[in-house]
Amino acid sequence: QVRLVESGGGLVQAGGSLRLSCAASGRTFSCYAMAWHRQGPGKEREFVAAITRSGATRYGDSMKGRFTISRDNAKNTVTLEMHSLEPEDTAIYICGCGSNLWITDYWGKGTLVTVSS
Repeated sequence: QVRLVESGGGLVQAGGSLRLSCAASGRTFSCYAMAWHRQGPGKEREFVAAITRSGATRYGDSMKGRFTISRDNAKNTVTLEMHSLEPEDTAIYICGCGSNLWITDYWGKGTLVTVSS
C-alpha cells in the first residue's frame, strides 16, 4: 500500500498563486508516476498533471502554462505550483501515484483549494 498526504490548500484570490505538496510513504516503489487530479463542486474528477520518476510530464489542457508539476524522488514528494488561478480552479486537489502517466493506482484524501473572485 501507498499512503499519500496532501498539503498546501487554502483560500486565494483570483489571479493569485498556490503551491500544493504531496508526500508518499509505504510501497513508494509503486509510484513510477505521481499525479494530481481535482474535483470541483458538482463536477467529475479531472486530470491536472503527472510526472514520472525520470521527469517526463503530462498536463491537462486547461492547466498548461499555469500549473507546473515537480517531484523530489529522494523525498518521495510531488509539488504542484499553480499560478493565475481562476474561480473555476476551485476544487479538491487529490494526489495520486501509479505505474505510468495515465494510470493512478493509489489516491490521497485531497486538499481543498478555493479561488475567490
